[in-house]
Amino acid sequence: MKKWLMLFLSVLLVFTLAACNSGTSSEPSDSGSGSGDGKTEEVKLRIAWWGSEPRHDYTLKVIEMYEKENPGVKIQAEYASWDDYWKKLAPQASASQLPDIIQMDLSYFSQYAENGQLTDLTPYIGNQIDVTNFTDNYIDGGKIGDQLYGFNTGVNVVGFHYDEAILKSVGIDALDENWTWDDYKEMALKAKDAGIFADTGMKADVFFNYYLRTQGKTLYNADGTGLGYDDDQLFIDFFGMLSDLVKEGAVPTPDYLAQVKGIEDDPVVKENAIGIWQWSNQFVGLQQVANRPLKIHNMPGPNTADGLYLKPGMFWSVANNSKHKEEAAKFIDFFVNNEEANKLVLGDRGIPGSSAVKEALKPVLSPEQVQVFESVEWAEQNSSNFDGPDPIGAGEIIESLDRFSEQMNYGQLSVEDAAVQFRQQAESILAQNK
Repeated sequence: MKKWLMLFLSVLLVFTLAACNSGTSSEPSDSGSGSGDGKTEEVKLRIAWWGSEPRHDYTLKVIEMYEKENPGVKIQAEYASWDDYWKKLAPQASASQLPDIIQMDLSYFSQYAENGQLTDLTPYIGNQIDVTNFTDNYIDGGKIGDQLYGFNTGVNVVGFHYDEAILKSVGIDALDENWTWDDYKEMALKAKDAGIFADTGMKADVFFNYYLRTQGKTLYNADGTGLGYDDDQLFIDFFGMLSDLVKEGAVPTPDYLAQVKGIEDDPVVKENAIGIWQWSNQFVGLQQVANRPLKIHNMPGPNTADGLYLKPGMFWSVANNSKHKEEAAKFIDFFVNNEEANKLVLGDRGIPGSSAVKEALKPVLSPEQVQVFESVEWAEQNSSNFDGPDPIGAGEIIESLDRFSEQMNYGQLSVEDAAVQFRQQAESILAQNK
């Protein structure tokens, strides 16, 4: 009797376990869940970005927020300075070992996308990534052709960030909204006469492209197979102006700038220059380090509205080698849509595209952050269409232009020779895209 009872209980236990197991979800997932014991496997993502210490700090906090709301996900952070970031990313790309989520810049965007290293995010739009509060133009900034290889983190605009008190000390009461390059040169020479610098120079590719746009041209042609201007006099006029100001002592020499290791060493911070040319998302960091009132002013003209454009600050992209693309897309959604997360970001990666996020941020913005938002709002009404991502090879071309700019500022190369040599090198690189 006891044997029959034991047998009955054993059979009952088997059927009970089978019934319980049949109730376990068997839906497929890109997270790799569904182990034999019925437990969900933890999703592990890697994310990479470049930036300064404040960006590292708040991004880590955003990751903590996401992990708290999504306990089945763990995210490993990999971050570095600009130069070190790209040096590290290149071999990872070659080995198909890119982080799942990658911060991507326009300079390298086309290269990574067209090499098949980035995922088309189109299938995730409206699903894992909510775009209810975004305009089509904002989203389209991350497209190459019909495929969306990156989700815009925010938009930026270039401008002159300056100390009004120092400007007045050199004899200029205010900068006019319609100021010109001649006005800029006049300001620079007044700064030199006062024993200070006007600024710390201009990033060659960014501001040369702005100048070209004001002349109806661009740095690259539409299909990325050559330069977008034919007349080298445009190069000579722009870089001639800049190198002349270095020779005059109105702008620091390359030797001086080599000693500037960080924003804390910048002449503007040390009250030894009127201002600095940079993107809008860099203003708050400058203000915080300078620890005194600074202002934002628009670029010189003529034709400022033709030169200005709203630049995607950067993108979040998903690596093609990722095994967890849906989960990576969900994190991107959190980063661009979560209002509390964006109260940590505060436009550092560009002014947010979500109308709901922008509205939520208004009560918590500092005075300097308000300036950034207002400068971008002004640019929205005084700018032209974005030219699209830089072509493959742009990173190499930018490095080349930087070298020529430094050689011109050292006096080692004439502006005329630099114009010819730059064209030869750039056209050779871009010809590979034909």
